[in-house]
Amino acid sequence: MRDSPRSNRLLPDCEEIHHLTMKAMDRPLGWTERVRMRGHLLICAACTRFDAQMRLMRSAMHRMGQDGEEPPRSRP
Repeated sequence: MRDSPRSNRLLPDCEEIHHLTMKAMDRPLGWTERVRMRGHLLICAACTRFDAQMRLMRSAMHRMGQDGEEPPRSRP
């Protein structure tokens, strides 16, 4: 977690949630990161939608890579 005055607050702001959402795509979040993120998502509909959109995108990209088909190529 970042060493900034922000990270010492009980609930993070939307910017920090966006950073945590992106971090969660690459690695498991620590216990405190998960608790802080869940607390914020309980009260912020916009960040909840952002988190859901990122999960959906990650899932779609994962499925696209597993189906054995190459993505359609755009024509020049």
